[in-house]
Amino acid sequence: MRIVVAHNRYREAQPSGENTIVDAEIAQLTAAGVEVLPFIRSSDEIPSMSKPAKALLPISPIWAPKAQHDLDRLLVEHRPDVLHLHNPYPLLSPWVVRTAHKRGVPVVQTVHNYRQVCSSGLYFRDGVICQDCRGRALGVPAIVHRCYRGSRAQSALMATTLAVHRPTWRSVDRFIALTTAVADHLRDYGIPDERIVVKPNAIPDPGTPTPPGDGFLFLGRLTPEKGLDLLLDAWRRHPDGALGPLRIAGDGELRPLVEAAAAERADLTFLGPLDRAGVRAALTDSAVVLATSTWHDVLPTVIIEALASGRPVLGTALGGIPYLVGADTPREPAGTGPAEMASAPAGSAGPAMPAGIELGEAGWVVAPEPAALAAALPVARAGAARFAPAARARYKRTFHPDVVTKRLIDIYTDVAANAHR
Repeated sequence: MRIVVAHNRYREAQPSGENTIVDAEIAQLTAAGVEVLPFIRSSDEIPSMSKPAKALLPISPIWAPKAQHDLDRLLVEHRPDVLHLHNPYPLLSPWVVRTAHKRGVPVVQTVHNYRQVCSSGLYFRDGVICQDCRGRALGVPAIVHRCYRGSRAQSALMATTLAVHRPTWRSVDRFIALTTAVADHLRDYGIPDERIVVKPNAIPDPGTPTPPGDGFLFLGRLTPEKGLDLLLDAWRRHPDGALGPLRIAGDGELRPLVEAAAAERADLTFLGPLDRAGVRAALTDSAVVLATSTWHDVLPTVIIEALASGRPVLGTALGGIPYLVGADTPREPAGTGPAEMASAPAGSAGPAMPAGIELGEAGWVVAPEPAALAAALPVARAGAARFAPAARARYKRTFHPDVVTKRLIDIYTDVAANAHR
């Protein structure tokens, strides 16, 4: 099987989980015997472009002529079975879908964000969830609020691009939704069920987990949408040291907030940005990983890393988080799950779960509210050891590269077969 993987890489100065996932997926497919033809552009190319090329940049999200020429030549020369698109902006343009279809090549797209509708791709503005552009022919609110790169002009261009390419997106042969929440987003956009398949990302297996450590770990961008304010508010509702240690790792605009909180309390440690070895060490030291996003986070990779390491997750009930921890399907009644039993005295049935905490297969989810999160923290600490094997089992069954890569190849095979009927 021969697959073109098309992706516009985000700037390397801004670490991108999407770049990492695309690289890993190419490696996993190649290892499985698939011939991968990368069609990659990078936003880092922009500063070194010629003046004529830069002059065309404003229209490139709508139509990138050089990319179409290069892709067309690749398709004619190699005759691939499928084109798999990730991010098209700004140097590829969604027009690559039309270019592929012109040559009879079906298109699969992995949906990493909400940019079919939202100019920023986040459904998040001014510190709160925003879906003002849903259902509009043109995303005027995005222009008014400068949602794309803080520029009204660039926001107008992106809103126009989304309007122009609505028929393009609806012609994609198969959408890969990373979670059930993304599948719902696509249905809301008008994509029929038969063209949506849920397939998460995978991360390499780190090996047999170590026994759980102690306390909690937050690992991610230190930005408003990741819920640092929410987490710190909930944490402060408990006496210093009552829950064991809280470790926060990462970097971003809210770093001063975290540093100040660490200076206030002995049970809070700021680890700063970590390399891979540092991430492994932080996971080893901790018992529960926190995912406290206050936006509809699509697929926070840190959750998959936690599950792979046998660490259950306490997260907010937004976006893909319930799917990742296995809380998007009905669970046993409150008071009967492993977390409650773990904290109950021997011989008792256990207390009822505090209101607002939902059990998942590999953790817990709560409303993105300080009181709900504060109530869930001791429950998660008490249930961490009991949930650790379930976390690892969910990773091996759902997010292991062997499982996910086979699923992706099956998608390619089905799309290619249907295209040639």
